[in-house]
This record gives sequence, structure tokens and C-alpha cells, in this order.
Amino acid sequence: MTISIARKTLLHEWRRFLPAAIAIAFSGVLMTVQGALLLGIVGANGLYVTQSTAAYWVGFPGTQSVDLGRAIPASAATSLYAQPAISHVEPVLFGSGDWRGIKGGGGVSVTVLGIETANNSEALARIIPQTLRNELIEPGSVLVDIADASKLSTKKGGVAEVNGRAVRIVGYIDGLRGLGGVNVVTSQETARNLDHSLPSDGGATYFLYDLKTGANGPAVQASLNSATDIRRFEVWSAQELASMTTMYMLLDSGAGIAFIFATLIAVMIGAVITSQTLMGAVAGTVPQYATLRALGIPFDRLRIIVVEQAGWVAFFGFVISLILSAAIALAAAIYRVPFELRFSIVAAASTVVLLVAAVACLLAIHRLQDTDPAMLLR
Repeated sequence: MTISIARKTLLHEWRRFLPAAIAIAFSGVLMTVQGALLLGIVGANGLYVTQSTAAYWVGFPGTQSVDLGRAIPASAATSLYAQPAISHVEPVLFGSGDWRGIKGGGGVSVTVLGIETANNSEALARIIPQTLRNELIEPGSVLVDIADASKLSTKKGGVAEVNGRAVRIVGYIDGLRGLGGVNVVTSQETARNLDHSLPSDGGATYFLYDLKTGANGPAVQASLNSATDIRRFEVWSAQELASMTTMYMLLDSGAGIAFIFATLIAVMIGAVITSQTLMGAVAGTVPQYATLRALGIPFDRLRIIVVEQAGWVAFFGFVISLILSAAIALAAAIYRVPFELRFSIVAAASTVVLLVAAVACLLAIHRLQDTDPAMLLR
């Protein structure tokens, strides 16, 4: 009986409960979108690692984030070649510059990424096919992310300047959008020509390497990290470096802390809206509950009705929230907004909304204890 009464009440009083479902959906969307934006933004700096296929990265000791790497000497590569378990060694250069269009356009700060152009190159291999990599063999040729193309005042095939030296956009890539600045990918020779601070003696910002089949990766990593008393380099797995970069952006940068604070505010706002709207919807049905008590239905049965009503309202709000979140994720993908919608984000937002609905339900049940059939006569 309690189940049918709860559902019939919802169907009959749907106008009363609809705002509560919309409030729950709004809260879920607010939390989900904020969380997905947070993950997308803090993870953007780690794209250099996640868009590459190398298993291990070698860089300057104590590096906190991949974009903060400093040059290491060519002797680091010698140490790698000395390891029989290592199958592939590849340098990567991280430089900087100022982009200016030949036909005008303001200066744009760019990160110059110098990569290998060989067939088996692993740096940014997930987003740069070999056909585009071959285009970089020509001196002065560069690739830029299509999402950043509008910032550069130069279209594909056009000529611009980086640090006063001519470059030509030979193609677009998708998946390396910069935060604030723009990522410019080129060959290592061109990168050294654009940024003279980059090492020209065989050194690099990072060396990437892979292992032969059956090799013990952690053992090789530990051996390299403890090879000398004076550390000339440090070795991280790709997952470790990506996680370090994300945590640095999240906890040690001002932008990450500010975004965490904004996300917490969004959670609080969503919780308050959900709880107040749901409590108001239940409070509006107090006379009906008083009628049921007058008919002799025990309070425990009324409590079950209220709990089920709150559960159904939360469920419908959750479904609406999923649909809207998926639509926003699609729009973000179309406009290439850093938006990482994970199952964990959806689960966390749903848990918070359900907990808030449960608390609101308990408060409404507490109010039911004070109901009296005499209320019907007022």
C-alpha cells in the first residue's frame, strides 16, 4: 500500500514535486560540470605525457610538472643507452617564444615543442600521424592545435614569426590545446633555431625511452635513479609524471586552488537548493499525511511513503542531470573545451545529491511527527 500511495501522490501532485526534481537535476549538473572542468583544466598540462606513447620519461631532478622541465645533458642519454633492457631513446625539447603574424596581430606566448620526425617516434604519437610528422622535416615548419588556430592570426599554409624567425603552419593537430598560451610543435632542429636557449650539444629537456619485451621496468628505473651520488637526471614512468603534473596544477598553482574553491562553492549551493526545494515539496503535502494519520495509518508507514517519494524525486532528477551533463560534454567536445567527464565525477555528484536528498527527507519526516489530524480543520 505504501508504494502505491507514494507513486500516486507523485503523479497527482507532480506540479508540487517537479521543482524539487529540477533542483536536484540542476545541482547534479552544477557539480558534474564543475568537476569535469576541474579535471580537464588540471589535466591539460599533462597532455604532453598522455598524448605520447613512451613508457618512461627522464628529466631534471626534482621537476614538479612536465611543463617546468629544465635541460639535462647528453650524458643522460649515454646512461640510457648503457642499459641493455632499454629499446628506444628519444629526446624532446621544451622551449618558448613569442608568436607574431606577418600581416599584423598581437604577440602570443607559445611553447615550442621539438620532437623527432622518425617513423618510430613516440613524443605526441597519439595525435601526430607520420604524414604530419614528415611535414616537420622542412626547416621552419610547425604544427598547431586547431583549437588555438584563431589566436595566431595565421591560417594553415601561412607564414608567421617566432622570436623574429619565420615559421610556416603546415598542419593542424587536435588534442594539445594550451592553457593561456599556444603549443607549437616542430622538429628539434627548428626548435633550436627558434629558441637559442635550448641545448645544442645533444642535451634535451626530456629523454623518452621504452623497454624490451620482458624487461623489469621498475628495476631499470630504480637502477637509473640511483646510478650516481650526484643526480644528473631523474626517471619517472609516464603515469607518475602525468600524476605529478596534475597534482602540481591542482594543489600548488593558484589556478587549481581557485578552481577547487569554486567547485566546493558549487557543491554547497547545489546542496542548499536541493534540500530546501525537496523539504518545501514535502511540507506542502502535510495535510494529506495528516489525513492518512487520521485514517489510522501508523507513523512508520508514513515515513516509508516520504522516503520513497524522496527517492523517486532524486531518481528523476538524477536522470535529467545525466542527460544534461552528456549534452554539455558533447558541446564541450565540439568547441574543444578542456572537459573530462569521468564516471567517478558523475558518481561523486550523484552521491552528494542523494545524501542531500536523504537529509532533506529526514528533516521532513521529523516535521511529520508534529502533524496532527486537527490540522485539517484549520
